[in-house]
Amino acid sequence: AARLGSGMAAWARAVRGLLLDVSGVLYDSGGDGGVPIAGSVEAVRRIKASGLKLRFCTNETQATREKFVKKLQGLGFDISVAEVTAPAPAACRLLRERSLRPHLLVHDDLVPEFSEIDKTNPNCVVIGDAAENFTYANLNEAFRLLIGMEKPVLISLGRGRYYKETDGLKLDVGAYMKALEYACDVQAEVVGKPSRMFFESALAEMGVPPEQAIMIGDDIESDVGGAQRCGMRALQVRTGKYR
Repeated sequence: AARLGSGMAAWARAVRGLLLDVSGVLYDSGGDGGVPIAGSVEAVRRIKASGLKLRFCTNETQATREKFVKKLQGLGFDISVAEVTAPAPAACRLLRERSLRPHLLVHDDLVPEFSEIDKTNPNCVVIGDAAENFTYANLNEAFRLLIGMEKPVLISLGRGRYYKETDGLKLDVGAYMKALEYACDVQAEVVGKPSRMFFESALAEMGVPPEQAIMIGDDIESDVGGAQRCGMRALQVRTGKYR
């Protein structure tokens, strides 16, 4: 046990950066704006005071980063837009690099993130956590666009199965992504967790190599699995969607 203890202490001493998931770790979202998880505001304060580098890694796609951060600041968190790695900006980079013009199947509040992107005559579909916008008509419209393409391109802002809000569990983007994949016989490209590129850009923004970073999240697949596949250590918290 003593040997194990010293071994753990050794790797913990090498840690220079933390990646924190937000929903289910710092707060539970909800129609009322959500509630902070007990102790989380103080935990963020302590992490910052400790001198560890910190990056908030979220798959949040129901709001722009600005709006999301404002909400978290209102809940008492010390957080700024510059500290957040989120899927929409990463997707915009990818769209630009590949001259893709997206048809957006996303939440209304996320649309401003794509304001600089050409959306005329779409040659791909971008799907996010559209919540109430996941109607049959909207899914069918995305399906028709994809099925009509010679080489269908489906970009998904995450692939989560479900998440927790204050009034219970909610279906996430992954379920709808799978429906379109199945109908169109296409493989979605995932931007956001658990994609390697997403974690690597968060690490690059911190200037920390994977072996000196820890990811903390409530999703065993997107947070923990994704981080481990990048050579990071990861911890799962028993809050949020943890069951």
